[in-house]
Amino acid sequence: MKIQLSNKPVLEWGGDSLAIGLFEDAVELTDQLAQLDDQLGGVLKELIAEEEFKAKAHSTIFTRVSANSPIRKVILVGLGKPEALNLETLRLAAAAVARVAKKQKSKSLGLSLPLWNNQPAATAQAMAEGLQLALYKDIRFKSEPEDKEIKLATVDLLGLSGQEAAITLANQIVSGVILARELVAAPANEVTPITLAETAQAIATEHGLEVQILEREDCEKLGMGAFLGVAKASDLPPKFIHLTYKPKGTAKRKLAIIGKGLTFDSGGLNIKGAGSGIETMKIDMGGAGATLGAAKAIAQIKPDVEVHFISAATENMISGHAMHPGDILTASNGKTIEVNNTDAEGRLTLADALVYADKLKVDGVVDLATLTGACVVALGEDIAGLYSPDDALAAQLQQAAETAGEKLWRMPMEEKYFEGLKSEIADMKNTGPRSGGSITAALFLKQFVKETPWAHLDIAGPVWTDKEKGYNSSGATGYGVRTLVNWVLAS
Repeated sequence: MKIQLSNKPVLEWGGDSLAIGLFEDAVELTDQLAQLDDQLGGVLKELIAEEEFKAKAHSTIFTRVSANSPIRKVILVGLGKPEALNLETLRLAAAAVARVAKKQKSKSLGLSLPLWNNQPAATAQAMAEGLQLALYKDIRFKSEPEDKEIKLATVDLLGLSGQEAAITLANQIVSGVILARELVAAPANEVTPITLAETAQAIATEHGLEVQILEREDCEKLGMGAFLGVAKASDLPPKFIHLTYKPKGTAKRKLAIIGKGLTFDSGGLNIKGAGSGIETMKIDMGGAGATLGAAKAIAQIKPDVEVHFISAATENMISGHAMHPGDILTASNGKTIEVNNTDAEGRLTLADALVYADKLKVDGVVDLATLTGACVVALGEDIAGLYSPDDALAAQLQQAAETAGEKLWRMPMEEKYFEGLKSEIADMKNTGPRSGGSITAALFLKQFVKETPWAHLDIAGPVWTDKEKGYNSSGATGYGVRTLVNWVLAS
């Protein structure tokens, strides 16, 4: 699909489908739309009346128009209340229109939506993101992988000529989101620690990034006992991935992004039981998927910020080599951990990754992880949890997420809850009481960062959806990529 920019008014546009945005409770047709309705023989007023269209946010109606018209169909999309218009409204409206146009077998689409905050670049970018993300379809594992449906070939964004840079930026970001979706959606026999490392190497080769893959022996030399404890049971070797983007000039900041990279989580000897969702545990590398997706986008955008992308990738499996409940592991900062649950393995891999990132002397580090079911219980499936002792970093991420339309909520880090992690025989246990489980998980991770501003995103809920939502089809969402990119670009 090619997204084009045009200043052609709706009265002059011709093609398969013309889509127009309308605000809630203000669906009377005026100015150009009234003229268009006259030109189309009153079909718009008739459609609005028949469908009792109220223009609720991203609701849609459509109709065919007369055969002698330069357009074949008209789509009306709701924008909600005018005062509530934001970039996510535009993103979702564009997505809704794209899906209708595709179902109506349109090859060409003209889309007219209002400017957000008098910012044509941001408006064009949001619309381009919504269009592309909504139309993405993962059919890689079908026996006939070619999509034979009629495709939407061109989209004209009306009234937005001159915003080519915004479309380029949207394309770059979307390419990262799609990579994350494909990594998370692929089964565990396709995406392994080995293939994650190969993906990082491919990004480095294509875009000129630095890449270092630490093997088991390298991790042993660095004392990564927590990460390697998880990796012991798998027949596949662990891979510690470190991908680095450096700008050509002087970097104004240095940042690190860490993604949990469990390509499959059986639960270990505390095996996941019936109803646990073990069959979905290919998604337990959603943090690593978002990290590599962000790396692909950042490598193309080329900001003046140095960014380190890190993932301690492994499987959590069961074998005669598996770590036992009750084992004590020593992380690379010397902290000792009593493993009271082998199914709380992600935080063990992140512990050594955080120590590693802390030594890079960066200005901020963010980790993303499908870490706890407790966060899903607290915030549901659409909202990620944000945990940070640093108010400034937390505020940066909240702003980045709001711009991206990716929901997150800052959660408390109640220090007294760490009492539940204390061990009689080690520095800490890897899990605490059931209550406040996502908070104690964040407090555990905090033990492996010294002074670097740090934030943890628990993305267990929004990394996957079982049904079509907004611009996400059912399956992997690519959650986190756009927030991370916005964070880096605003740094």
